[in-house]
Amino acid sequence: MSDMRQSGRQYEIRTACVTVTDLGAFLGKLRSVMSGSDTTIICFNAGNMAGMRHARAALDHALRSFSGGSPIAKTLEMEALLYAAGTRQCAEASVIAGIHEGENQVYVCCSPPRTEIWAMLEPLVQFTDDDWEDMSLEKMMQLCRLFSISDAEIAAAGGMERLCDLVIERVALLDACR
Repeated sequence: MSDMRQSGRQYEIRTACVTVTDLGAFLGKLRSVMSGSDTTIICFNAGNMAGMRHARAALDHALRSFSGGSPIAKTLEMEALLYAAGTRQCAEASVIAGIHEGENQVYVCCSPPRTEIWAMLEPLVQFTDDDWEDMSLEKMMQLCRLFSISDAEIAAAGGMERLCDLVIERVALLDACR
């Protein structure tokens, strides 16, 4: 599934699957692609994300933070992971929102959008048209644990169908905790 560039968006997001056998080597290859294309590539672990809206919210906040001159992290990639995880702790953000060794379903983000980047990434990831917006009860419970969302918050928000909104609220709250 591709998040086609909309008016004003400074990025494009696509869904992909990737098997990572050596995380350091994989990230090194991503950095190599980035350096050759004047773009930033961010891979979010879709298994710990509340959908495409969550990925967009993290990127929007990270880009705003960088353009405003007040980022938490040194790189846009880490800034986006911090927002996606709703934490200021880099190690925690990497575990929650980052990819890991083994099988990964990922949201691959390119900022600024570059048409040629997707072909450059094809040797590293398998792009899909998968839609990961529907969440199982197990994933909902996992997101509640990861983002410390209580039963009382779920009830106050109107039920589990508002879980994505509560997660995105955690993304926005990172700005308030500066």
